[in-house]
Amino acid sequence: MSSASLESLLLRAEGLLSRLEAVLPQPLAAPDWQASVAFRYRKRAGRGLLEPVRHVGLIRLADLREVDGQKERLLRNTEQFVAGRSANNVLLTGARGTGKSSLIRACLHEFAPQGLRLIEVDKADLVDLPDLVELVAGRPERFIVYCDDLSFDEGEPGYKALKSILDGSVAAATPNVLIYATSNRRHLLPEYMRDNLSYKHTEDGEVHPGEVVEEKISLSERFGLWISFYPFSQQEYLAIVEQWLRNLGVPEEALPAARQASLVWALERGSRSGRVAYQFAKDFAGRAVSPAAAPAAPAVSAEVPEGLDHV
Repeated sequence: MSSASLESLLLRAEGLLSRLEAVLPQPLAAPDWQASVAFRYRKRAGRGLLEPVRHVGLIRLADLREVDGQKERLLRNTEQFVAGRSANNVLLTGARGTGKSSLIRACLHEFAPQGLRLIEVDKADLVDLPDLVELVAGRPERFIVYCDDLSFDEGEPGYKALKSILDGSVAAATPNVLIYATSNRRHLLPEYMRDNLSYKHTEDGEVHPGEVVEEKISLSERFGLWISFYPFSQQEYLAIVEQWLRNLGVPEEALPAARQASLVWALERGSRSGRVAYQFAKDFAGRAVSPAAAPAAPAVSAEVPEGLDHV
């Protein structure tokens, strides 16, 4: 074989190897840890990447109203974690729009100066959770792996990966990592009427869950701390509306005009949640730039409209 032919063959081999390297799985690379206090794990062309969040949607603990009990429990757990003491993985469950995700972001804002960092992971990428945990194991910071709106369908691969990381893997849990997840349902797998057929009844009347039911509750049980959120009453909703209006710079004299308008807003949305209160406050504050520009209160009555307490 001539030298020219050999050189051509080597060039083709190098080109083939380059193309193969581009599609083969690559080890997870560390990001610039100084670029942000929050990171997102994303898949790009089959490769996992940790991307710094350039504009973190931070929120203060004082901005969250009517969830004092939930706030106290999550704050205590996070404080223990940041201080290097024992703390639990947390599952925040309950009504939509009641502040589950906001409370986690508020804890990040509170403890970021002490070294707390957050990594957001989609449930579809939870299969790569062991790689993430290994990557941050030697870091001095404390990491919350955050999964929002967590729930699984039957057979999803991320379910088993999360279950093992929480409590069940041969490897010990990394002390600088906790899992914080939010969900609208406590049992993270769908439950069907047919699951009840696997229940067993003994002669003395004792009821034993079957294997199907045991499997469906086993994941949520591996979270050491459950924090439940509940729908807001009308008065709680109004208090949250006023809090956000003040936060957005609406003057005190304009707040009475917002009361009935906020109730109608909630009625139209079919929900009295913190999210709905914030959306109303943004709309109202955008129009009520001054007391003179604030929408006038309805002239029909100063009383709360009949039936709105049951939105």
